[in-house]
Formats: sequence, C-alpha cells, structure tokens
Amino acid sequence: MSTALVAANLLVIALGFFIAYQAYRGYRRNQSTTMLYISGGFVFISLGGVMDCSLLNSYFPNLLHTGLFRTGFVLVGMGLISYSLYR
Repeated sequence: MSTALVAANLLVIALGFFIAYQAYRGYRRNQSTTMLYISGGFVFISLGGVMDCSLLNSYFPNLLHTGLFRTGFVLVGMGLISYSLYR
C-alpha cells in the first residue's frame, strides 16, 4: 500500500470528523437535533469511505464482507443526513 493512499485516507477521516465536530458544536449551541443527525451522518460516511479503500484490507486482509460493512456505514450516514433534511 502506498504512503500517499494511507495519507489520503487519514485526511478523509480527519476532514469528516472535523465536519462532524462542527455540526455537533452547532447542535450544542442551538439545541438543533438536525445538526446532531448531520454530525452522525458525516461520521458514518467518513468511516465508510475509508473502508472502501484498501486501508482496512491492508490491516485485515482476510476480513470477509468488507464491502457490506462499507455500504452499511455509508447507507446509515446518508440516512441520517436525509432524515435531518426532511425532519
């Protein structure tokens, strides 16, 4: 696995968690549950996006159903964000 790919995956995680943290701060400041759902959605999408790359496969090469876990994480994240928009 290349160092650039690992660095890019770590950057995706950091940026996703930064956005989630800012949304959580918005929730705490305004007591808006919409921002709480957006925060949770970005956490799940960030984790699912990193699972898609080979970062997870490099540490757990024999893990079955990695695509299923990735899709599940992204699905939950998109569901939370969609729920926050229509709530």
